[in-house]
Amino acid sequence: MQAEDRLEVERLGGFAGMGGPGSHIRSIGSLQGHQLSAAERGHLAALFSGSVRPAPEQPGAADGFRYRLTLHRAGVAAPAVVELPEAAVPERVRASVHDELA
Repeated sequence: MQAEDRLEVERLGGFAGMGGPGSHIRSIGSLQGHQLSAAERGHLAALFSGSVRPAPEQPGAADGFRYRLTLHRAGVAAPAVVELPEAAVPERVRASVHDELA
C-alpha cells in the first residue's frame, strides 16, 4: 500500500450481524494511505498480497467482527478486496469506522 492509495473499510458481523442482508446499520470508514504509518501500510500490503496470513479466529469468536478492506490503488482500475478477522486489522484502520443507517 502506498501513500497515495485509498482504503475503504467495512466492519461486518458481531452480535447484531451488521453489514449482513437486511441489516439497517452499516459500519464503514475510509483512509488515505498517507494517514497510515509506513509499518501499517507495509502490514496491509502483506495482507493484500497474501504473503502474510492472519491468525485463525479464536474458538467462540462466532459473534466477533470481520473487516472487509477494499484497496483502491492509484493508477489501477480494479480494487483489491480482502476480508479479515478483527485481530488482523491495524487499530487505526478499525478506528476509522463509524456507524450509519443504511
